[in-house]
Amino acid sequence: MRIRIVHDTVYTYEQPARGLIQLMRLTPRDHDGQHVREWRIEPSVNGRLTAREDGFGNLVHWFSADEPTDALTVRVTGEVETFETDGIVRGAVERLPDLFYLRDTPLTEASPEIQAFARRVAGEGESSPLAILHRLLAAVPETVAFVPGPASASTTAAQAFAAGSGVCQDIAHVFVTAARHLEIPARYVSGYVRRDDGEEDAAHAWAEALVPDLGWVGFDPAYGLSTTEAHIRVATGLDYLGAAPIRGSRTGGGTETLTVTLRVGEGGAQAQNSRAPSQSQSQSQGG
Repeated sequence: MRIRIVHDTVYTYEQPARGLIQLMRLTPRDHDGQHVREWRIEPSVNGRLTAREDGFGNLVHWFSADEPTDALTVRVTGEVETFETDGIVRGAVERLPDLFYLRDTPLTEASPEIQAFARRVAGEGESSPLAILHRLLAAVPETVAFVPGPASASTTAAQAFAAGSGVCQDIAHVFVTAARHLEIPARYVSGYVRRDDGEEDAAHAWAEALVPDLGWVGFDPAYGLSTTEAHIRVATGLDYLGAAPIRGSRTGGGTETLTVTLRVGEGGAQAQNSRAPSQSQSQSQGG
């Protein structure tokens, strides 16, 4: 499958912002399930754009604006060819030992309620990690309903679980938290997904967990399925903060407004899934 991405992130400021810096994990890497045919990041204002690799193996771009500005658009365009791998992630860049992904973070600390939930799901059938993960894949969205919309970078897995609903970011956090409580290494993934019904209008998030004899396997608990060739994997981390598409800092500027427009469509032709902009005051872009 060829997937075309046009992703605009537009910041507007009440007053000109100074010292504007954006850290962007917006560039996918090749692995057995995807080949990046072309990819560009284009800020709308003059500045310096540099690339490096972070500790997770993600490609990270730093952008620093040359002058104060009252608006910044970051446009991402690209095309990725994807392949069906039944969710198995092979050939990806791995910089950290597998057991590192058992580590809790403030966003993925297991509350007593999540601990009880994870133990209940684990005890409902076959005890192999793969079987448990597939039961979690079904149970998490039944317990925490997927409600697309703007995300908050500060929402924890425990808060989303208690609320019983959340965006894709929150549901991925719950899945990762439950898996780690069961001693299964798991990590957060940010990226894109192409849906036939055209409903995707924001960057997406899911999880990967380590399965003996298979390696890392992608699970998308927001939709209750293993990852497919419709998913473009961009960045991984212990939680959202390690894989956030864009995080930034500035001096001044007053109130900030963030508008995101995303088109995910068929590559080699016009993008098909054009959606209206969504607005949020948060730096987070959740599905």
